[in-house]
Amino acid sequence: MKKRNFFLLFALTTALALAGCSAEEEAPAGEPDTSSNEPVIQVVTDDDASPTDAISVDSDDEEVRPGMYRSELTNEWIDEALKEQRPIAVMIDNEKTALPHYGVSQSDVVYEMTNSTANDGVTRLMVLFKDYNSIKQIGSIRSVRPTNLQIVPEWNAVICHDGGPFYIDDYMAKDYVENFSGTFSRVNNGKSREFTEYILEGDIDKNFESHPKYSRTYNDYYPGPHYQFTSASKPNDLSQYSDTKSATHIQMPYKHNKPYMDYDEGSGTYLYSEYGNKHTDPGNGDTQLSFKNILIQNCRYVQFDANGYMMFHSIDFNRDGYYITNGKCIPVTWTKEDELTPTRYYDKDGNEIVLNTGRTYVALVPDDIWSGLSIE
Repeated sequence: MKKRNFFLLFALTTALALAGCSAEEEAPAGEPDTSSNEPVIQVVTDDDASPTDAISVDSDDEEVRPGMYRSELTNEWIDEALKEQRPIAVMIDNEKTALPHYGVSQSDVVYEMTNSTANDGVTRLMVLFKDYNSIKQIGSIRSVRPTNLQIVPEWNAVICHDGGPFYIDDYMAKDYVENFSGTFSRVNNGKSREFTEYILEGDIDKNFESHPKYSRTYNDYYPGPHYQFTSASKPNDLSQYSDTKSATHIQMPYKHNKPYMDYDEGSGTYLYSEYGNKHTDPGNGDTQLSFKNILIQNCRYVQFDANGYMMFHSIDFNRDGYYITNGKCIPVTWTKEDELTPTRYYDKDGNEIVLNTGRTYVALVPDDIWSGLSIE
């Protein structure tokens, strides 16, 4: 298997990242001072599987739905015809001018991460879709960064974007990174051109047709299911942990868009807002973006140049983080061994955490603003 060479690839990746920095560029940020750099947490005290099947830790009472299977991205029931189909990962502009976003509320996994050290650390979204052909409009589309190209291989997804800085070149050259760039539809939305590119119906099919070497189904680099999921009928309320804390309002520390999520007990999900407003999707009946699972990662990073181009150390070991679901949270550690291996999240006893069925939000937070994270 080609992926057996991951140790060599990791070494090469590290060397290339370092080579991209000039003498004037900043060194990677150091480890956070855990004595004074902790997020604000309010403590509340309460007296027949195939390689693409989602992992379920308790499936004894699982129903069977003919012609359907549980998605490996969300554990939700979807058409069995999609079982081997690779997801796409779409780079979506998160500047205020780019709003409203289309299609994001119909996604499976949403990554948010700082895109630049300039402009108050503006973020960008990388959004994963398994059943992409069921969505009429996705976007708007913008450029990709090296961090995204380190993460997307762990999903065996095809990255959809519009160009990027030269820092991405070495990552694009890797044979396990496949991409569609600048080949989507333009929509006259009254905005400047950089905010007008969207994935419309048929665009992904056309891109695969123009890239005959790309497989629409999982290829040899697919590492297998990404998350562990609990049985949908037995949700994980985190009550088994002694360090469980209340988590009904999450204020992310990103300064540019000031995103936050509020727990909606009725739906059992976290509703996402940014720029002081609810994040709604006009392509999906103005549905507010929501998440069942939230994973937040404390990440080191390196700034490449004075323009603010940067890269997270998405490959790292035993870094701090949080898992949040059902109005509660626990501290976790996260580890990613190489570009092809999924990021894993562990509880205080070293056991991999088990997610609930539904959409997941993953945030990569720079370690120097980690203390601004507020969970209450």
